[in-house]
Amino acid sequence: MNEHEAKRLHVWVRGRVQGVGFRAFVIETALRLGLTGWVRNVGWDTVETVAEGSAAALEAFVQALKSGPRMARVDECRVQEETPSGEFDRFEMRSSR
Repeated sequence: MNEHEAKRLHVWVRGRVQGVGFRAFVIETALRLGLTGWVRNVGWDTVETVAEGSAAALEAFVQALKSGPRMARVDECRVQEETPSGEFDRFEMRSSR
């Protein structure tokens, strides 16, 4: 598999991620890295995101999520690799769950 083949990650970030611009940070980071997928709030302390793109872009994405925006505090970043579906044409914010 080469570095340009699409990969997919499902990520849950837990900590102080509400009210600190975390979802906007995720979208900005994903767009800068050329990723597609989505992000949403889950509960009061978790943000969930699915992203597809190159391995290098996804690695940079996860590293950014582990630090988050300036006012955030990341306590846990759980990453699960999934089979890419190619279903996304952009990166978007979804309704909270």
